[in-house]
Amino acid sequence: MQLPFRSPNLNAHVERFIQSLQNECLRKFLILGTRHLDHLVMEYVQHYNLERPHSRIGHRTPAGRAPPLRIAKRDNLDARGILCSTRLGGVLRHYRRSAA
Repeated sequence: MQLPFRSPNLNAHVERFIQSLQNECLRKFLILGTRHLDHLVMEYVQHYNLERPHSRIGHRTPAGRAPPLRIAKRDNLDARGILCSTRLGGVLRHYRRSAA
């Protein structure tokens, strides 16, 4: 379906994604240029599709698979066996249980 020209409010899915991108990521950075903005958006899109749970699809990820484990240190493992992986210097976080 093609939207009318200059009518971004008609596409609610895109509007919600842009709002999430701004609130969860872009407002926490001073953007230094287009390359920096591209890097931030790329990292957020990967987080959004691979790690961030979505309530509409049963708290799964849009990719439908388990996110890749990006943990370099065991320091991120707490006493309950929960691992924390981060993106963008800790701005975006993802938690999951460790394997038994």
